[in-house]
Amino acid sequence: MQIIPFKNKIWLSSPTMHGEEQKWVRDAFEKNWITTAGENINEVEKIVAERIGVKYAVALSCGTASLHLATKLAGEKLYGQAKPDKGTLQGHKVFCSDMTFDATINPVAYEDGEAVFIDTEPDTWNMCPKALEKAFEIYPEVKLVVVAHLYGIPGKIDEIREICNRHGALIVEDAAESFGATYKGKETGSFGDFGAISFNGNKIITGSSGGMFLTDSKEDADKVRKWSTQSREAAPWYQHEEIGYNYRMSNIIAGIVRGQMNYLDEHIAQKKAIYERYKAGFQGLPVTMNPFDEENSKPNYWLSCMLINQEAMCRQVRSENEAVYISEKGKSCPTEILETLAKYNAEGRPIWKPMHMQPIYRMNPFITANGNGRGQSNAYINLGKTNDVGADIFARGLCLPSDNKMTPDEQDIIIEIIKSCFE
Repeated sequence: MQIIPFKNKIWLSSPTMHGEEQKWVRDAFEKNWITTAGENINEVEKIVAERIGVKYAVALSCGTASLHLATKLAGEKLYGQAKPDKGTLQGHKVFCSDMTFDATINPVAYEDGEAVFIDTEPDTWNMCPKALEKAFEIYPEVKLVVVAHLYGIPGKIDEIREICNRHGALIVEDAAESFGATYKGKETGSFGDFGAISFNGNKIITGSSGGMFLTDSKEDADKVRKWSTQSREAAPWYQHEEIGYNYRMSNIIAGIVRGQMNYLDEHIAQKKAIYERYKAGFQGLPVTMNPFDEENSKPNYWLSCMLINQEAMCRQVRSENEAVYISEKGKSCPTEILETLAKYNAEGRPIWKPMHMQPIYRMNPFITANGNGRGQSNAYINLGKTNDVGADIFARGLCLPSDNKMTPDEQDIIIEIIKSCFE
């Protein structure tokens, strides 16, 4: 079939608005709550806490702010209040998911900690419990683990929780991408000692920005709420006894989120249909979809991703900023597929480049399931001959157009475009 470029771009994942959002934004205008306080914020905190199954939610400016204050709070609980020129982690090591966006990891650096990256497992593309156990053998003094759920698919969080409990470690759970996903019937964001979700513009529920800190502790919620409003003390003037941040969510943003919340399950169903349509359409191709535990997990299917079989990879090499490949009959690679999608006006994206491969974190420790870390990161050159699971997935995987406004006919064309890359 002849394929022509899409007239309107097919996005990776763009905001899906319904009109109800305008009602609550207008309400904020009419009541003149154009600030970081108001009814929308109060209601969104209540709605999100009830949905996730935690006692308290604190609305913040973004998911990164939520992760930062969660990490800061964990450090304070573990190591005490920081000196004025130091973060609460003060040089302590923190075990972190390796395959994730750097917003998961950067708060550790904000608080003067050292991230130790834990390799990925192939079953869900999330933190590997075996590698985490190995990391505790190497660094038994570590008391904090930061774990993310990738692309809306829950990791093996009960195994991770059990390991952390045995070692007396706290968990910061990054559920920024997995809002609405469940593991064994429990919502992600509720497994950690502290949780965080995101309402960024491309997330399954959006406010254009915004995030939420999650906890079962009123004391912790109050602490984060205070920090997020410049740590103002209860005094008749502006009194400050510790460092604070301008991290509170706007009542306007909260109005958008409030209007979106009734559509979370609808968005998940739409994303699931996209995932299943890709899975059916790729039958016969040497690829697989991003996997999950079908018995215990219900993902939110935020992004549909694919992984090319090792034997079907054409030769591809990546530098820090560029990639080259040699096209081969019957084979393809992420670079070729992404360039082809772009040619037809459709947006895909590479898999998150693992943190241990990032220039800024390249000298940090990295632990695999067998305890070996460095030395085999060039998985795109040595496919299938590496213990570095994350680097291998990065080499062979890509995120597909997953916008829930994409029609079935448009998705069928996307599938045909990808098939053409293997011809």
